[in-house]
Amino acid sequence: MKIKAAVLREMGKPGPYTESKPFQIEEVELDPPQQNEVLIKIHAAGLCHSDLSVIDGNRPRQMPMVLGHEAAGEVVELGPGVKDLAIGDHVVFSFMPSCGHCNPCITSRPGLCENGVAANGAGVLLEGGIRLSGRDGEQIYHHLGVSGFAEYTVASRQSVVRIDKTLSWDIAALFGCAIITGVGAITNTAKLALGQTILITGMGGIGFAALMGALAAGASKVIVADINEEKLKKALELGAHSAVHSGEENAIDKVKALTNGGVDIGLECAGVVPALDFTFKATRRGGKTVTVGLPNPAYRLEISPLQLVAEERTLQGSFLGSCVPPRDVPAYIALYQSGRLPVDKLLSHKLRLEDINEGFERMVKGEAIRQVIIFD
Repeated sequence: MKIKAAVLREMGKPGPYTESKPFQIEEVELDPPQQNEVLIKIHAAGLCHSDLSVIDGNRPRQMPMVLGHEAAGEVVELGPGVKDLAIGDHVVFSFMPSCGHCNPCITSRPGLCENGVAANGAGVLLEGGIRLSGRDGEQIYHHLGVSGFAEYTVASRQSVVRIDKTLSWDIAALFGCAIITGVGAITNTAKLALGQTILITGMGGIGFAALMGALAAGASKVIVADINEEKLKKALELGAHSAVHSGEENAIDKVKALTNGGVDIGLECAGVVPALDFTFKATRRGGKTVTVGLPNPAYRLEISPLQLVAEERTLQGSFLGSCVPPRDVPAYIALYQSGRLPVDKLLSHKLRLEDINEGFERMVKGEAIRQVIIFD
Protein backbone atom coordinates (compact mmCIF):
# COMPACT_ATOMS: atom_id res chain seq x y z
CA MET A 1 0.00 0.00 0.00
CA LYS A 2 1.07 3.58 -0.62
CA ILE A 3 1.55 5.70 2.51
CA LYS A 4 2.89 9.12 3.38
CA ALA A 5 5.99 9.15 5.60
CA ALA A 6 8.76 11.46 6.80
CA VAL A 7 11.96 10.00 5.37
CA LEU A 8 15.44 10.85 6.64
CA ARG A 9 17.97 10.34 3.86
CA GLU A 10 21.02 12.05 5.29
CA MET A 11 22.33 12.48 8.85
CA GLY A 12 24.20 15.52 10.10
CA LYS A 13 22.48 18.26 8.14
CA PRO A 14 23.20 21.65 9.72
CA GLY A 15 20.56 23.71 11.44
CA PRO A 16 18.28 25.44 11.41
CA TYR A 17 16.17 22.45 10.38
CA THR A 18 13.46 24.77 9.13
CA GLU A 19 15.87 25.59 6.30
CA SER A 20 17.97 22.44 5.81
CA LYS A 21 14.88 20.19 6.13
CA PRO A 22 16.43 16.83 7.07
CA PHE A 23 13.04 15.14 6.63
CA GLN A 24 11.29 14.86 3.31
CA ILE A 25 7.60 13.96 3.21
CA GLU A 26 7.38 11.19 0.61
CA GLU A 27 5.01 8.57 -0.71
CA VAL A 28 6.50 5.16 0.10
CA GLU A 29 5.39 1.57 -0.32
CA LEU A 30 4.46 -0.46 2.75
CA ASP A 31 4.26 -4.23 2.31
CA PRO A 32 1.61 -6.23 4.19
CA PRO A 33 2.42 -7.83 7.56
CA GLN A 34 4.19 -11.17 7.53
CA GLN A 35 4.35 -13.92 10.19
CA ASN A 36 3.77 -12.51 13.70
CA GLU A 37 3.44 -8.95 12.41
CA VAL A 38 0.63 -6.39 12.44
CA LEU A 39 -0.37 -3.43 10.28
CA ILE A 40 -1.02 -0.34 12.40
CA LYS A 41 -2.68 2.94 11.46
CA ILE A 42 -0.66 5.58 13.30
CA HIS A 43 -2.78 8.17 15.09
CA ALA A 44 -0.09 10.01 17.09
CA ALA A 45 3.71 10.02 17.27
CA GLY A 46 5.96 11.90 19.67
CA LEU A 47 9.19 13.71 18.84
CA CYS A 48 12.01 12.45 21.06
CA HIS A 49 15.64 13.40 21.59
CA SER A 50 16.58 9.88 20.51
CA ASP A 51 15.21 10.74 17.06
CA LEU A 52 17.25 13.95 17.13
CA SER A 53 20.36 11.90 17.92
CA VAL A 54 19.90 10.13 14.59
CA ILE A 55 19.17 13.33 12.70
CA ASP A 56 22.35 15.04 13.94
CA GLY A 57 24.48 11.90 13.55
CA ASN A 58 25.22 11.24 17.21
CA ARG A 59 23.50 7.86 16.94
CA PRO A 60 24.34 6.65 13.42
CA ARG A 61 21.75 4.52 11.64
CA GLN A 62 21.26 3.10 8.18
CA MET A 63 19.90 5.51 5.60
CA PRO A 64 17.29 6.14 4.30
CA MET A 65 15.06 5.54 7.30
CA VAL A 66 11.61 6.41 8.58
CA LEU A 67 12.19 7.55 12.15
CA GLY A 68 9.76 7.76 15.06
CA HIS A 69 9.68 5.30 17.97
CA GLU A 70 7.15 6.86 20.37
CA ALA A 71 3.72 6.25 18.87
CA ALA A 72 0.20 4.93 19.29
CA GLY A 73 -2.19 3.54 16.74
CA GLU A 74 -4.94 1.14 15.75
CA VAL A 75 -4.61 -2.43 14.51
CA VAL A 76 -6.00 -2.68 10.98
CA GLU A 77 -4.58 -6.02 9.76
CA LEU A 78 -3.17 -9.12 11.41
CA GLY A 79 -0.35 -11.15 9.92
CA PRO A 80 -0.25 -14.96 10.11
CA GLY A 81 0.22 -16.27 13.63
CA VAL A 82 -1.13 -13.23 15.49
CA LYS A 83 -4.01 -14.53 17.61
CA ASP A 84 -3.98 -12.33 20.74
CA LEU A 85 -4.85 -9.04 19.03
CA ALA A 86 -7.97 -8.02 17.11
CA ILE A 87 -8.62 -5.52 14.36
CA GLY A 88 -9.60 -2.26 16.03
CA ASP A 89 -7.40 -2.76 19.10
CA HIS A 90 -5.53 0.33 20.29
CA VAL A 91 -1.81 -0.13 20.89
CA VAL A 92 1.27 1.68 22.10
CA PHE A 93 4.61 0.76 20.60
CA SER A 94 7.63 -0.49 22.52
CA PHE A 95 10.86 0.54 20.82
CA MET A 96 12.61 -2.65 21.92
CA PRO A 97 10.85 -5.78 20.65
CA SER A 98 11.42 -8.81 22.87
CA CYS A 99 11.75 -12.30 21.45
CA GLY A 100 10.71 -13.93 24.75
CA HIS A 101 13.35 -16.68 24.80
CA CYS A 102 16.85 -15.14 25.02
CA ASN A 103 18.53 -14.80 28.42
CA PRO A 104 17.49 -11.16 29.09
CA CYS A 105 13.89 -11.93 28.12
CA ILE A 106 13.55 -14.97 30.36
CA THR A 107 15.08 -13.03 33.26
CA SER A 108 12.50 -10.21 32.97
CA ARG A 109 14.83 -7.75 31.21
CA PRO A 110 13.17 -7.49 27.78
CA GLY A 111 14.75 -4.09 27.14
CA LEU A 112 18.03 -5.95 26.66
CA CYS A 113 16.60 -8.60 24.30
CA GLU A 114 19.48 -9.95 22.24
CA ASN A 115 17.40 -10.51 19.11
CA GLY A 116 15.66 -7.16 19.52
CA VAL A 117 18.99 -5.34 19.82
CA ALA A 118 20.25 -7.07 16.67
CA ALA A 119 17.10 -6.21 14.70
CA ASN A 120 17.08 -2.59 15.83
CA GLY A 121 20.76 -2.24 15.01
CA ALA A 122 20.16 -3.57 11.49
CA GLY A 123 17.09 -1.40 10.89
CA VAL A 124 14.83 -4.43 10.35
CA LEU A 125 11.83 -5.92 12.13
CA LEU A 126 12.22 -8.56 14.84
CA GLU A 127 11.25 -11.38 12.47
CA GLY A 128 13.74 -10.08 9.91
CA GLY A 129 13.22 -8.17 6.73
CA ILE A 130 12.07 -4.72 5.69
CA ARG A 131 8.51 -3.75 4.79
CA LEU A 132 9.23 -0.22 3.51
CA SER A 133 10.47 0.76 0.06
CA GLY A 134 10.86 3.97 -1.87
CA ARG A 135 11.51 5.11 -5.39
CA ASP A 136 12.81 2.45 -7.76
CA GLY A 137 12.28 -0.18 -5.06
CA GLU A 138 15.02 1.12 -2.76
CA GLN A 139 15.00 -0.22 0.80
CA ILE A 140 13.90 2.18 3.51
CA TYR A 141 14.95 1.05 6.97
CA HIS A 142 12.80 0.75 10.09
CA HIS A 143 13.59 2.77 13.21
CA LEU A 144 13.61 0.66 16.37
CA GLY A 145 10.93 -1.59 14.93
CA VAL A 146 8.39 1.25 14.88
CA SER A 147 8.90 3.94 12.18
CA GLY A 148 6.08 6.00 13.60
CA PHE A 149 6.53 9.13 11.45
CA ALA A 150 4.19 7.65 8.87
CA GLU A 151 0.47 7.19 8.27
CA TYR A 152 0.77 3.40 8.66
CA THR A 153 3.47 1.00 9.76
CA VAL A 154 4.09 -2.73 9.99
CA ALA A 155 5.58 -3.93 13.26
CA SER A 156 6.29 -7.14 15.09
CA ARG A 157 3.55 -8.32 17.45
CA GLN A 158 6.25 -8.08 20.11
CA SER A 159 6.61 -4.35 19.45
CA VAL A 160 3.10 -3.37 20.55
CA VAL A 161 1.11 -3.32 23.80
CA ARG A 162 -2.70 -3.26 23.79
CA ILE A 163 -4.13 -0.31 25.75
CA ASP A 164 -7.43 1.07 27.00
CA LYS A 165 -9.43 2.47 24.07
CA THR A 166 -10.67 5.44 26.10
CA LEU A 167 -7.18 6.98 26.18
CA SER A 168 -6.74 9.85 23.71
CA TRP A 169 -4.17 9.23 21.01
CA ASP A 170 -1.95 12.21 21.83
CA ILE A 171 -1.59 11.09 25.45
CA ALA A 172 -1.29 7.39 24.56
CA ALA A 173 1.77 8.04 22.37
CA LEU A 174 3.71 9.44 25.34
CA PHE A 175 3.63 6.06 27.06
CA GLY A 176 5.76 4.59 24.27
CA CYS A 177 8.97 6.32 25.36
CA ALA A 178 8.83 9.39 27.60
CA ILE A 179 6.76 7.75 30.32
CA ILE A 180 8.19 4.23 30.35
CA THR A 181 11.73 5.63 30.20
CA GLY A 182 11.34 8.40 32.77
CA VAL A 183 8.95 6.75 35.23
CA GLY A 184 10.56 3.34 34.72
CA ALA A 185 13.98 4.74 35.58
CA ILE A 186 12.51 5.87 38.90
CA THR A 187 10.51 2.78 39.83
CA ASN A 188 12.41 -0.06 38.16
CA THR A 189 16.04 1.02 37.84
CA ALA A 190 16.65 3.45 40.71
CA LYS A 191 13.98 1.74 42.85
CA LEU A 192 13.34 5.01 44.66
CA ALA A 193 12.10 4.34 48.19
CA LEU A 194 9.58 6.40 50.12
CA GLY A 195 11.30 9.46 51.59
CA GLN A 196 14.47 9.40 49.49
CA THR A 197 15.87 12.51 47.81
CA ILE A 198 16.51 12.72 44.08
CA LEU A 199 18.16 15.02 41.56
CA ILE A 200 16.89 14.95 37.97
CA THR A 201 19.23 16.55 35.44
CA GLY A 202 17.91 17.44 31.99
CA MET A 203 14.31 18.57 31.79
CA GLY A 204 13.07 17.28 28.49
CA GLY A 205 10.11 14.96 28.08
CA ILE A 206 11.84 12.12 29.91
CA GLY A 207 13.08 14.37 32.70
CA PHE A 208 9.59 15.73 33.31
CA ALA A 209 8.15 12.21 33.25
CA ALA A 210 10.76 11.22 35.83
CA LEU A 211 9.74 14.20 37.96
CA MET A 212 6.15 12.98 37.97
CA GLY A 213 7.29 9.44 38.71
CA ALA A 214 9.43 10.58 41.64
CA LEU A 215 6.55 12.54 43.15
CA ALA A 216 4.17 9.61 42.69
CA ALA A 217 6.71 7.26 44.30
CA GLY A 218 6.97 9.41 47.43
CA ALA A 219 10.33 11.19 47.14
CA SER A 220 10.81 13.57 50.07
CA LYS A 221 12.71 16.09 47.97
CA VAL A 222 12.91 16.36 44.17
CA ILE A 223 15.55 18.71 42.82
CA VAL A 224 15.71 19.46 39.11
CA ALA A 225 18.68 20.81 37.18
CA ASP A 226 18.98 22.27 33.70
CA ILE A 227 20.53 25.22 31.86
CA ASN A 228 17.14 26.37 30.58
CA GLU A 229 15.46 28.74 33.03
CA GLU A 230 12.00 28.29 31.50
CA LYS A 231 12.16 24.52 31.97
CA LEU A 232 13.26 24.95 35.56
CA LYS A 233 10.30 27.25 36.14
CA LYS A 234 7.95 24.71 34.56
CA ALA A 235 9.37 21.93 36.74
CA LEU A 236 8.64 23.94 39.86
CA GLU A 237 5.08 24.47 38.64
CA LEU A 238 4.72 20.70 38.24
CA GLY A 239 5.83 19.97 41.79
CA ALA A 240 9.64 19.98 41.96
CA HIS A 241 10.78 21.15 45.38
CA SER A 242 13.91 22.98 44.19
CA ALA A 243 15.53 23.96 40.90
CA VAL A 244 19.23 24.50 40.18
CA HIS A 245 20.85 26.02 37.10
CA SER A 246 23.46 23.36 36.35
CA GLY A 247 25.63 25.78 34.40
CA GLU A 248 26.40 27.89 37.46
CA GLU A 249 29.79 27.45 39.10
CA ASN A 250 28.45 26.44 42.51
CA ALA A 251 25.54 24.30 41.27
CA ILE A 252 26.80 21.07 42.88
CA ASP A 253 27.30 22.84 46.19
CA LYS A 254 23.71 24.08 46.01
CA VAL A 255 22.41 20.53 45.57
CA LYS A 256 24.53 19.29 48.48
CA ALA A 257 23.35 22.14 50.68
CA LEU A 258 19.73 21.27 49.93
CA THR A 259 20.25 17.62 50.85
CA ASN A 260 22.82 17.58 53.64
CA GLY A 261 25.65 16.28 51.49
CA GLY A 262 24.05 15.04 48.26
CA VAL A 263 20.99 13.26 46.95
CA ASP A 264 20.20 9.59 47.49
CA ILE A 265 19.53 9.15 43.78
CA GLY A 266 20.81 11.13 40.82
CA LEU A 267 19.05 10.68 37.46
CA GLU A 268 20.64 12.07 34.29
CA CYS A 269 18.28 12.60 31.34
CA ALA A 270 20.17 15.12 29.19
CA GLY A 271 22.25 12.75 27.09
CA VAL A 272 25.50 14.71 27.44
CA VAL A 273 28.55 13.69 29.46
CA PRO A 274 28.87 16.96 31.48
CA ALA A 275 25.31 16.42 32.77
CA LEU A 276 26.16 12.88 33.88
CA ASP A 277 29.35 14.11 35.56
CA PHE A 278 27.35 16.80 37.37
CA THR A 279 24.73 14.31 38.51
CA PHE A 280 27.29 11.79 39.75
CA LYS A 281 29.13 14.44 41.76
CA ALA A 282 25.87 15.67 43.34
CA THR A 283 24.96 12.16 44.59
CA ARG A 284 25.83 11.33 48.18
CA ARG A 285 28.20 8.66 49.44
CA GLY A 286 26.40 5.33 49.19
CA GLY A 287 24.00 6.75 46.63
CA LYS A 288 22.97 5.64 43.17
CA THR A 289 23.43 7.54 39.92
CA VAL A 290 21.27 6.40 36.99
CA THR A 291 21.58 7.59 33.40
CA VAL A 292 19.00 7.29 30.64
CA GLY A 293 20.77 9.67 28.24
CA LEU A 294 22.23 8.55 24.92
CA PRO A 295 25.33 10.64 24.16
CA ASN A 296 27.62 10.07 21.20
CA PRO A 297 29.11 6.57 21.68
CA ALA A 298 32.62 7.96 21.32
CA TYR A 299 32.31 10.18 24.41
CA ARG A 300 33.76 9.08 27.76
CA LEU A 301 33.10 9.78 31.45
CA GLU A 302 36.04 9.91 33.86
CA ILE A 303 35.43 8.62 37.38
CA SER A 304 37.66 7.24 40.11
CA PRO A 305 37.22 3.50 40.77
CA LEU A 306 38.39 4.22 44.32
CA GLN A 307 35.39 6.50 44.78
CA LEU A 308 33.05 3.72 43.68
CA VAL A 309 34.56 1.38 46.27
CA ALA A 310 35.33 3.65 49.22
CA GLU A 311 32.01 5.50 48.97
CA GLU A 312 29.95 2.46 47.87
CA ARG A 313 28.63 4.34 44.87
CA THR A 314 26.44 2.83 42.16
CA LEU A 315 26.50 4.06 38.56
CA GLN A 316 23.87 2.38 36.43
CA GLY A 317 22.31 2.72 33.01
CA SER A 318 18.59 2.45 32.36
CA PHE A 319 17.22 1.47 28.96
CA LEU A 320 13.48 1.37 28.27
CA GLY A 321 13.14 2.32 31.94
CA SER A 322 14.06 -1.30 32.79
CA CYS A 323 10.40 -1.93 31.94
CA VAL A 324 8.45 -4.99 31.01
CA PRO A 325 6.12 -3.09 28.63
CA PRO A 326 3.05 -5.39 28.79
CA ARG A 327 3.20 -5.07 32.58
CA ASP A 328 4.26 -1.46 33.03
CA VAL A 329 2.48 0.43 30.24
CA PRO A 330 -1.02 -0.49 31.52
CA ALA A 331 0.11 0.23 35.10
CA TYR A 332 1.38 3.71 34.21
CA ILE A 333 -1.77 4.41 32.20
CA ALA A 334 -3.83 3.47 35.27
CA LEU A 335 -1.79 5.91 37.36
CA TYR A 336 -2.52 8.63 34.79
CA GLN A 337 -6.23 7.83 34.79
CA SER A 338 -6.31 8.01 38.59
CA GLY A 339 -4.73 11.47 38.53
CA ARG A 340 -1.45 10.40 40.15
CA LEU A 341 0.64 10.72 36.99
CA PRO A 342 -0.52 13.86 35.11
CA VAL A 343 1.35 13.13 31.89
CA ASP A 344 -0.99 15.36 29.87
CA LYS A 345 1.01 18.28 31.26
CA LEU A 346 4.03 17.11 29.26
CA LEU A 347 2.29 17.79 25.96
CA SER A 348 3.47 21.22 24.81
CA HIS A 349 2.83 21.13 21.05
CA LYS A 350 0.66 19.28 18.53
CA LEU A 351 1.71 19.36 14.89
CA ARG A 352 1.14 17.86 11.47
CA LEU A 353 3.57 15.45 9.80
CA GLU A 354 4.44 18.23 7.37
CA ASP A 355 5.67 20.34 10.31
CA ILE A 356 8.19 17.77 11.52
CA ASN A 357 11.30 19.80 10.64
CA GLU A 358 9.94 22.79 12.52
CA GLY A 359 9.24 20.52 15.48
CA PHE A 360 12.81 19.28 15.70
CA GLU A 361 14.17 22.82 15.35
CA ARG A 362 11.95 23.75 18.30
CA MET A 363 13.46 20.83 20.23
CA VAL A 364 17.02 21.95 19.47
CA LYS A 365 16.19 25.41 20.79
CA GLY A 366 14.75 23.96 24.01
CA GLU A 367 11.34 25.46 23.33
CA ALA A 368 9.26 22.32 23.88
CA ILE A 369 8.67 19.60 26.45
CA ARG A 370 6.93 16.95 24.33
CA GLN A 371 5.62 17.45 20.81
CA VAL A 372 3.23 15.03 19.17
CA ILE A 373 2.35 14.61 15.52
CA ILE A 374 -1.39 14.08 15.08
CA PHE A 375 -2.50 12.10 12.01
CA ASP A 376 -6.29 12.40 12.44
